[in-house]
Amino acid sequence: MTGRFDELTAKLADPQLSTGLAPERRPHGQARAAVLMLLSENNDPDLLFTERAGGLRKHAGQISFPGGSYEPGDADAQATALRETWEEVGLKPADVTLLGRLPVTRLPVSSFDVAPVVGTWSGRPQMIIASPDEVAAIHRWRISELADPENRVMARHPGGHTGPAWRFGDLFLWGFTAYLTDALLRLGGWSRRWDRDHIVDVPTRFMRDVQLP
Repeated sequence: MTGRFDELTAKLADPQLSTGLAPERRPHGQARAAVLMLLSENNDPDLLFTERAGGLRKHAGQISFPGGSYEPGDADAQATALRETWEEVGLKPADVTLLGRLPVTRLPVSSFDVAPVVGTWSGRPQMIIASPDEVAAIHRWRISELADPENRVMARHPGGHTGPAWRFGDLFLWGFTAYLTDALLRLGGWSRRWDRDHIVDVPTRFMRDVQLP
C-alpha cells in the first residue's frame, strides 16, 4: 500500500466515524450485505463500479459497487465483499489489500444494513465479467474524474428526494452508490467544491426501481 491512501486509512479507523450518519442511515442491526469499494494503486487511482444486469430483480441496470448478501460461509463483512467481487468480476480475494470500512449504513429501499468495505488492488490485469447474469458492464472511473466538478450534479427522482450524482456520457451514478462515493472522496481528502444547485432528474434507464440516495 502506498502513502496516497494513508489519510483514507486513518479516517476509516476513526471510531467516531459512525456518529456522522444521518438518522435514516443508521443500521437497525448487523449488516446483512456488503459491498467492496475498490481503488487501484496508480498515481491517479480509479474506483471500480459495476453496471447491474437488466434482468435483476433489484436495482436492474443501475451503477453499483460489487457486493451482495451475507452467506453462512462468510466469516465477516469483508469476506462477503471479497467473495461477491470474485463472483462478479473475477478478482481473487488474495489480490485485494483491505484498508478498512465505512460505517454500516442503512439502505432504505431494501431495508438492508450494508457494510461498505474499502480496499486496493494493483489495477492489473483487466477486469472481466465473471457473472453475466449479475453484471452487464464494468466501469473504472479515476478519482480525478470523480472529483471533477464538471462531472457532478444533484440527482432528483420523482419522489422529490435529492442526492449527489455523477454523469459520465450516458451513464448516471446516483443513489446509495453515489452516497458512498461522495463519502469516500471526502474521507480520502479528494473532494472538490462543486455546484449542488445543479439538479437533474434521474434518467428513466437508471430508475428501474427506486434507489433512495
